[in-house]
Formats: sequence, C-alpha cells, structure tokens
Amino acid sequence: MKGLIQSCNNQDGIMTVVVIMILALMTIIGLMVTRTSTTELQISTSDQIYKTTFYAAEAARGYVAINSDFYSSTNINSATPVNFPNAADPSAVQPLDAASSQSFNGQVAYIESNLPPRGSGFQVGKFKAHIYQMTCNGYGPRNSENSVEAGFYRIGF
Repeated sequence: MKGLIQSCNNQDGIMTVVVIMILALMTIIGLMVTRTSTTELQISTSDQIYKTTFYAAEAARGYVAINSDFYSSTNINSATPVNFPNAADPSAVQPLDAASSQSFNGQVAYIESNLPPRGSGFQVGKFKAHIYQMTCNGYGPRNSENSVEAGFYRIGF
C-alpha cells in the first residue's frame, strides 16, 4: 500500500500533460485564425470584383456623355432605345482596354419631353427638356456583372 500512495504523490508526468494541453489549445487557436483570415480574404476579393464591375458600369456612363449620338434629336422615340456600343447588337460589349477583363454595354431610352427645369435659364415656351434613362452594364472577372441606371435630360426644341 505504501508503494501505491508513493506513486500517486509522484508528479513527474504532470508537466507533459500540461504541455500537451497548451499545444492543443494553441492548435485550435491557430486553426480559428486561419479560417478567419481565409474568410476575410474571400470577402475582400468579392468586394474588389464588385468595385471592378461597378467602375466598368460607371465608365459606360462616361461613354454615353461623350457620345451625343445616343441622346441627340434623332433619339426622341420612346419605342426604340439605342443600344451601345453597337446599336444593332445589344449583347456587344466595349472593352475598357486590351489588357483588362473589364467591359461595358447598355442602352439609352427616351422617356418624354417636359418643361425645362426651373433656374436652367431656358425659356419655357420655346425649349423642352428631353428626358432620357440610361442603363449601363459593367462586366468584370469571374463572370461578374453590375448595372447602373441613371436619368438625365437635354434641352432642345
């Protein structure tokens, strides 16, 4: 009996158990940190792709602004929207540059004509505000898409 009590009071192996428990705890914490960083990386990648396609759609807005053919006096028929960059093919896209995976397309639709807005400086009886709506689609990596809709008007007769 004296040998059994003496071996229970022996604490030679307790340090090994404590070290294994600390190692297991550190392993669990390391796995949690790895999983969290992987999730954060996926979130930032998705955000980057979203911004890429959004800016491609915004580039389409700029494309419409510098090409007045889309909102000229020839486009005052609400039944036929004008597609861009190719009016005959609505699925055609305009790449932003040769090295980029970004591209855009869209359409400009005539809505109606109305009185010029207050403070525009145009005579009410003589001029009209022709109201348009443009839908700009941006395309990016991993088959991502984004759309921006905007309304605008031009003053004319």
